Amino acid sequence: MAVKDRDRFSTATRLRLLGEQTAARVYRSQTRRQARRSRLTGRAALLALVLCTLIVALAYPMRQYVSQRADIADLEREKEQAARRVEQLRDLKARWQDDAYAEQQIRQRLHYVMPGETGYVVIDPDAAKQSRADLGAADRPWYSNVWDGVDKADASDQ
Repeated sequence: MAVKDRDRFSTATRLRLLGEQTAARVYRSQTRRQARRSRLTGRAALLALVLCTLIVALAYPMRQYVSQRADIADLEREKEQAARRVEQLRDLKARWQDDAYAEQQIRQRLHYVMPGETGYVVIDPDAAKQSRADLGAADRPWYSNVWDGVDKADASDQ
């Protein structure tokens, strides 16, 4: 037993025990570090912060860019429509320069006739009936129309 006791207090034994304890502590700290590293490191957090900052910083200019591109597309569309309208007006102007077209339009729109011709205007009987039906409210006094409107509004609520 003396050898065992002496072994227990010997420097080599102490160093060996100290080494084992140190190795156990290092192993435990490494497992803790690995557990912490698997979650989120400082570099990853910094990278995420930088990316979020860039996204926020670029969001407004990108929105402006997209809206301006849409405005440009709308203006180009309007420009094409205006160019087509100008062409139509040029064609119409060229037609009005022709005396035959001008005479045709004057006869059709203003009901003019040439000297020696007799002009006739044919009235559609159905159109006359429709216009008389529309005049029904105009034949009555204004206060009757107002009162009828109030009655109709009351009837629609019920």
